[in-house]
Amino acid sequence: MTAQERPGTRPANPCFSSGPCAKRPGWSLKNLEKALLGRSHRSKPGKARLVEAIEKTRAVLNVPADYKIGIVPASDTGAVEMAMWSLLGARGVDMLAWESFGSGWVSDITKQLKLKDTRKIEAGYGKLPNLADVNFKNDVIFTWNGTTSGVRAPNGDWIPADREGLTICDATSAAFAQDLPWAKLDVTTFSWQKALGGEAAHGMLILSPRAVERLETYVPAWPMPKIFLMTKGGKLIDGIFKGETINTPSMLCVEDYLDALNWSESIGGLKSLIARADGNAAVIAEWVERTAWVDFLAEDVNTRSNTSVCLKVTDPAITALSDDDQAAFAKKLADLLDKEGVAYDIGGYRDAPAGLRIWAGATIENDDMRALMPWLDWAFAQAKASL
Repeated sequence: MTAQERPGTRPANPCFSSGPCAKRPGWSLKNLEKALLGRSHRSKPGKARLVEAIEKTRAVLNVPADYKIGIVPASDTGAVEMAMWSLLGARGVDMLAWESFGSGWVSDITKQLKLKDTRKIEAGYGKLPNLADVNFKNDVIFTWNGTTSGVRAPNGDWIPADREGLTICDATSAAFAQDLPWAKLDVTTFSWQKALGGEAAHGMLILSPRAVERLETYVPAWPMPKIFLMTKGGKLIDGIFKGETINTPSMLCVEDYLDALNWSESIGGLKSLIARADGNAAVIAEWVERTAWVDFLAEDVNTRSNTSVCLKVTDPAITALSDDDQAAFAKKLADLLDKEGVAYDIGGYRDAPAGLRIWAGATIENDDMRALMPWLDWAFAQAKASL
């Protein structure tokens, strides 16, 4: 088959979006029939569901028993903001950014909290900053996996065990797909709609004992919105981490998250989730290796994401175009695949270099990823022929 021929096999599930991500294999609305609808989340069964979601999260992610896990509003963004507003300002801050969301946290710290004792350690799309430059006497905030760049931290070796500051890690595209080194992470956040394909609007906030100590011994200089408050009278509001959510959660979303967690346990837990994501990413890597017109945005294989896989077009006829025309070409690729119903929502992020972004997390079936690859070649040939 040549690249111009329409492939004969289609992915059974064309959902390759990087958020909200594909539902788990076999998902159905019928799985949510036991959702506690029309009942208060503060009722005994409502609270029990929330506690179950917290404890299953702990079990699947292997979170230490002495770490606190809370369900918070406003997705991963809400969880990160809650941590920054509550914890930062006690010491200097090192801010790491290598893609748009990391850059967003930098902006919030400097323009909203207006902290002065800050350092920006940045790198362009496709690269990591020099992690050896980080000063761990400061608090350090970073994304573990750059969702919009496809670049992730290689491991936790660069974070010292005897650090003085806190590490605040946005792990929303890493949790349930990568092995997070909990001993090196003081605050970890993610959202349900990423690696497990849950529903949007709910975030998870995980605190180490060191983070709890900071909360109980430090009072920020700025007024605190009620929705961010985690202490009262100098003590942690422990109920937040025992299913007593700050605001009203959707019990339908809670049921959906529980369904995803139950599926995770049924296939073997975190080890199997990571293996599925690695297997999907390997399919893309094999295709990139044999395909002349494309390459990974991530420059180092050791920092290449296994979830949000970002690709750039390297064909000389396309790279010779203006930036706007390259962006238009990449959009045409994504539009062709969308129109064919074989891949939805795989255009690169709006602030990232022009290209494609394919979600490869555990909820994607390996056969679907394999079926997608010939369609990428087909779309490229169609788009290039129309220039």
